[in-house]
Amino acid sequence: METTSLGPLTVTRLCLGTMLMGGKTPVKESHQMLDRYVEAGGNFLDTADVYGDGESERTLAPWLAQHRDEVVVATKVRMPVSDPPGEGLAPDRIRAACDASLQRLGIDVIDLYQVHAPDPETPLEETLEALDGLVKAGKVRALGASNFPAWLLAWAVATQDREGWSPFISLQPQYSLVERSAEVELLPFCRAAGIGVIPWGPLGAGFLTGKYSRDTDPPPGSRMANAGDEIEEARHRRAIERNFLVVDEAEAIAGDHGATIAEVALAWLLGVEPVVAPIVGPRTFEQLEGVLGATELKLSDEERARLAAPAPPPPMYPQRMLAEQIGLGELATLKR
Repeated sequence: METTSLGPLTVTRLCLGTMLMGGKTPVKESHQMLDRYVEAGGNFLDTADVYGDGESERTLAPWLAQHRDEVVVATKVRMPVSDPPGEGLAPDRIRAACDASLQRLGIDVIDLYQVHAPDPETPLEETLEALDGLVKAGKVRALGASNFPAWLLAWAVATQDREGWSPFISLQPQYSLVERSAEVELLPFCRAAGIGVIPWGPLGAGFLTGKYSRDTDPPPGSRMANAGDEIEEARHRRAIERNFLVVDEAEAIAGDHGATIAEVALAWLLGVEPVVAPIVGPRTFEQLEGVLGATELKLSDEERARLAAPAPPPPMYPQRMLAEQIGLGELATLKR
């Protein structure tokens, strides 16, 4: 599997998300999946303290005891957990949460420590200074953000630069062929700032596997079947005609390449700058096998255009006006 740089880290171009490990994925199967991922050349694992209230991290621990030097470990902080109790990004809580994740994972240093979402109750500067302290203490190698709007990410990056604090090297946003809002502002900023993007939900929570149909209800137990109206993969948001047209194109292209629909969707993402490594979160060993070929799949420009056409990002001001009336396209290319 091809590798690339993410700040000071060297990671493979497919990241294995472990959200379901120790929960919907039993521990034994989780470890088998980890073995298979590493056997396929993968080295980048993503988890969070909130996944199973620490169960994902605990599930990784015995496996990491045998494989720590083979993988880059990323985890996150912000959401409600029982250890340490509470939520948010206050400095004391960040420090306590980092120690708790280190203990659950059974490791000495977290390679990539990410804030899971903004915390409006804590001044941003206090959060960033506390994160810098973790790097200086040797508990964390690099920092990242997740689910930040572009304006707040820019504010954070500018503050880190001004204060000489450890920078965010990555952003983890939702991004897929059926959710492309990140292309409007987040991706251009990350390109301009040299921040690597590690998308979550790269398969639209399973939609881009082809398992959903226009004419039938979602399979029992599937993410869409269990999603409330407020969840990203809710049926009213995901199971719409333009998204099914994306699947139709992906299925046709997959047939031409002898690949899976999921591998085609991931290969498209891998061709978008500055995407470093989509995070796949398979529930079963079989689902993992269905995505491992994505990094070897090369799509033509014509195939990429076919996949992108049905569900483009939303037209938004001022980008739309600047493109249509002034001819400005990629604002990140402006001289600074």
